[in-house]
Amino acid sequence: MDIGVLLPTATAQWGPADDPRELIALGREAERSGFSSLFVGDSLISPRIEALTMLAALAPVTNTVTLGTAALLPFLRRPVQAAQSLASIDLLSGGRLTVTVGAGFPGRFGRPLYALSELPWERRFARLDETVALWRALWDGADSFHGDLLHFDDLPPTTRPARGHPPIWLGGATPAALARTGRTYDGWLPYPPDPADYASGLHAVRGAAADAGRALEDVTPALFVSVRVDDDAESGRRALDDYARAVYGMPLDRLEEIQAVVTGSADQVLQGMQRYADAGARHVVIRLAALDLPSQRDQLERLAALLPALRATPAQKSSAPLRSSGVQ
Repeated sequence: MDIGVLLPTATAQWGPADDPRELIALGREAERSGFSSLFVGDSLISPRIEALTMLAALAPVTNTVTLGTAALLPFLRRPVQAAQSLASIDLLSGGRLTVTVGAGFPGRFGRPLYALSELPWERRFARLDETVALWRALWDGADSFHGDLLHFDDLPPTTRPARGHPPIWLGGATPAALARTGRTYDGWLPYPPDPADYASGLHAVRGAAADAGRALEDVTPALFVSVRVDDDAESGRRALDDYARAVYGMPLDRLEEIQAVVTGSADQVLQGMQRYADAGARHVVIRLAALDLPSQRDQLERLAALLPALRATPAQKSSAPLRSSGVQ
């Protein structure tokens, strides 16, 4: 199993005395500690370091970790320019980029972003899929693209990624998203509260992939989960409740109805993570549930101590990431 970290790029995860430039040091420390990947979030709702800017800063100062988005919202950017930025980050990192994309959520976490981007909320999933198809076409050297929503003639040469296409994962768990993941995407990064839902979703993804003539290893089964290692479950839940209220404006009991959350002692965290491993997750992106950078670093150290045990799950072929050569 690959274990990665979501860097706390949102200001809600910083303390008053924190310097955001410490995020670079935190990322390098995670790499030295043995984590497999560094991911960043994307939004216009809350102040944060912009996702692609953060990855560009990390690319030349890291060596082995995958650099990823969880999840990038392509509608916030012009699609051709976004392809150029993503390819540039992939080049600067030596081919270590993985791009998880999403179409946004109903309510205050998604729909207002479309208004800010001057794009319609309707047909957002079709727009997402077409944007990804456009990126892949550009990286293959296409000089035009004609979809239902996106139309470009006389496309100029664009920057090519380091090797083929960066893997593009989808963050979503509706039946339609599961089918689209299996047919088109290189990985799946959901955050279901119940491991049983992860297992059933992964089964649907693999069924759609098989129907599309794709192999098992063509879709990386990943997981996004908020984790807090504490003295016990009670103290961990108190800290997670503070985190949920500060970052999402809701109590923990509401957050864990929609997102995967694991907390408690080291042994309890291992048990909780094992349930998702048993359900098939093979690349876990951990969000450190802490509200200032020193506490984030403390959580990173506590989790680093658990890496050997977290990785001691039976290896499966599905753990291999995909580096596409051009097949969509």
